[in-house]
Amino acid sequence: MDLGIRGKRALVCASSKGLGLGCAEALAEAGVDLVMNARGAEALEAAAEDLRRRFGVSVQTVAADVTTPEGQAAVIAAAEGVDILVNNAGGPPPGMWSDWERDDFIAALDANMLTPIALIKALVPPMIERGWGRVVNITSQSVKAPIAVLGLSNSARAGLTGYVAGTARQVAQYGVTINNLLPGSHDTDRIAALDAGTAKAAGISPEEARAARQAGIPAGRDGTRQEFGATCAFMCSQHAGFMVGQNILLDGGNVNATL
Repeated sequence: MDLGIRGKRALVCASSKGLGLGCAEALAEAGVDLVMNARGAEALEAAAEDLRRRFGVSVQTVAADVTTPEGQAAVIAAAEGVDILVNNAGGPPPGMWSDWERDDFIAALDANMLTPIALIKALVPPMIERGWGRVVNITSQSVKAPIAVLGLSNSARAGLTGYVAGTARQVAQYGVTINNLLPGSHDTDRIAALDAGTAKAAGISPEEARAARQAGIPAGRDGTRQEFGATCAFMCSQHAGFMVGQNILLDGGNVNATL
């Protein structure tokens, strides 16, 4: 399918690996020029060069922590005039509800709620002026079904979801859509770290922890970054102009819900 976005320009945050890289790959394949961001310069440059070589698109890189004011300023400056924004940042660490203090919540809100809001506020107004734009926020299945040990993530991402619910409906009339993409378990470093934590707590191997977790997923496996990226690219396409303020779950059926 031709997504109708060849020649557009996109900012994809945290895109040197994992789900962010999957999104960048799919957009590059669709002919979209990229601004890629990640904290590690070496991995970021390697990923960018691979996409340039494979898809012939322009790729600009910004090695910065987008959750900091300095990082946001650098990314926003590089991304001036983009048509597409993919918000993404690693989730806070797991833990117990009784262990989290105010500073832990502030850090989670800064990374997973306030950072995407800052980028939306900076980059959406020019989209409105041009009459076209797409924003996809990568959140989590925990927005639909909270995960107890990820309470910091549950809280921050739910806050962003509430913000998007109202904002998306205010900007849709200008041809700008804002939606959220909710990953379940995907084959990424993040899920490997969670499996390692589970294994340590239960006294089992990481492989056993992974198998036990996957047994609870109706699809029987983790998702791939390519599947995730393709879904993101469709949400950024010309064909998704009537999708407004939605939370698209990509979890292999893990969340057991009718709606």
